[in-house]
Amino acid sequence: MRHLLDTHTVLWFLWDSKRLSDAAAAIIEGRRPTDGIAVSVASLWEFTVKQSLGKLKFEGGVASLRTMVDANGWDVLPIAQRHLEALSDLPYFHRDPFDRLLVATALADDLTLVTADENIRGYAVPWAW
Repeated sequence: MRHLLDTHTVLWFLWDSKRLSDAAAAIIEGRRPTDGIAVSVASLWEFTVKQSLGKLKFEGGVASLRTMVDANGWDVLPIAQRHLEALSDLPYFHRDPFDRLLVATALADDLTLVTADENIRGYAVPWAW
């Protein structure tokens, strides 16, 4: 099974935050070679925006974050046409454009979204927390 990490899931895992659920940690730490963990470029973009606005502090910025993503062996998914097509079909009950793109990516690529965001759970996307 392949999983897509929401932006906060990535950060909470890297920061060893108590906010990360045990189930999410088990998914990330206990993956088998056939499992995959992915992070969307949309999450790196969201991180960059929030850091620019002063909402996040992360030593080394997005370059450091990308290094940590790579060090964990996670795939970085580009934003592809199929993601935009899935996005255009989503009902508009979640206003966050980054989260909507993550939902669309998970749907288009048959991924389970690992998220604590209860708003995302209203979509017909597989999720775990």
